[in-house]
Amino acid sequence: MNGFVVLCLLLAGPVLLLVAASPVYKHGNGTAPVPVVLWHGMGDSCCNPISMGQIKKMIEEEIPGIYVLSLMIGKNIIEDMENGFFMDVNHQVSTACSQLAQNPKLKGGYNAMGFSQGAQFLRAVAQRCPSPPMKNLLSIGGQHQGVYGLPRCPGESVQICNAIRHALNQGVYSDFVQEHLVQAQYWHDPLNDDLYKNKSLFLADINQERAVNETYKKNLQLLENFIMVKFLQDTVVDPVDSEWFGFLKTGQAKETETLQESVLYKEDRLGLAAMDKAGKLVFLASDGDHLQFTREWFIAKLLPYLH
Repeated sequence: MNGFVVLCLLLAGPVLLLVAASPVYKHGNGTAPVPVVLWHGMGDSCCNPISMGQIKKMIEEEIPGIYVLSLMIGKNIIEDMENGFFMDVNHQVSTACSQLAQNPKLKGGYNAMGFSQGAQFLRAVAQRCPSPPMKNLLSIGGQHQGVYGLPRCPGESVQICNAIRHALNQGVYSDFVQEHLVQAQYWHDPLNDDLYKNKSLFLADINQERAVNETYKKNLQLLENFIMVKFLQDTVVDPVDSEWFGFLKTGQAKETETLQESVLYKEDRLGLAAMDKAGKLVFLASDGDHLQFTREWFIAKLLPYLH
């Protein structure tokens, strides 16, 4: 278990890099801007002034009058950060759904923006809690097919990385680890596919790896757009293909496949194939490391989906 905690700490997302100001993005149709809901990544919190706080402030500056809610899971910032490591993801999603349903400012709908693990958590909100309605889901470096690897590996420490990965795989699907470590709930082992499908408390469920939940499928397709951002120089997420819903081919840990090549897509277990054909899936790339981008890139590529 200690190895897994080390993994969690290593995986914590780096600070977002936002630079110089740009012209304000005008909301031109005469109506109030659509609210935005943010969910931070691992090791971060709702209101960190150099990450989520800065993102919230920037959106408010660029879209005057917009309401931005940065989700806090817990009673305070410390609890929010700790829960990103240790609170059952399903409970976190349920908590978020309650917060959204009880917020009168969101009753007409909202756009959602998730950073790193916050992206797959918000996708679960879309699938499980369609009221209030989520309009656009923006996934910033989210791991929609999970992770199977250590950050910044193999690098120069391939033997150490492999030893830690082996230790994790001995216990990552135990009931205790699944129930108490967030990252275990989206650890996806392609070498033990049946074990993953049977024991994963969160990811295997929202990815329809077991019986298909038609409600999940219907709710996800209610999105106007599902935008996924992949960081081309990402040294944290392994495999990085997960940020575009791709992953390692089952039964081995070297070759990857795209979303479109996967069984999930070919059987359309989530409705993603239908969404793709309808032009609702958007694949964007940022030429940086994990969660590293400029203010100009954010405004040019993402802000149009917040209207």
